[in-house]
Amino acid sequence: MTHPTPYLEQLADAIARQLGQLADHLSQLPPPEAAQVIARVLDPDNGVLGGVTHLVAASSVFAKDQAERGALPAQVWLALGRASNELGDITLDLDEHKDTLQRVGAQPATTAAKPPAPAPLVVRRHR
Repeated sequence: MTHPTPYLEQLADAIARQLGQLADHLSQLPPPEAAQVIARVLDPDNGVLGGVTHLVAASSVFAKDQAERGALPAQVWLALGRASNELGDITLDLDEHKDTLQRVGAQPATTAAKPPAPAPLVVRRHR
């Protein structure tokens, strides 16, 4: 039986390249189209962020098993578990804004005669 690792490594490399291409294209899109793409990326069930979160969670399960067998240091499992939890929290936070992004993306670019007033930016951190 052949070992699937080379294929999966190639798949991971291809996904990383495609994410880079997506980011490059995103910076060139008009705002409504960019908002639509971002909303899809943030979709917790079918989006990129949800997929990455799921991948890190699966990696954490793998690392836990390997740490219990002594093949990996416990710190690897703990770091992946922490990353998985934080990504999960971030995914939930960003999911709150998906509908807004979809609405912005559905608006025609020429609907407003004058641009909306800019909103002050507020930074909030959860800890």
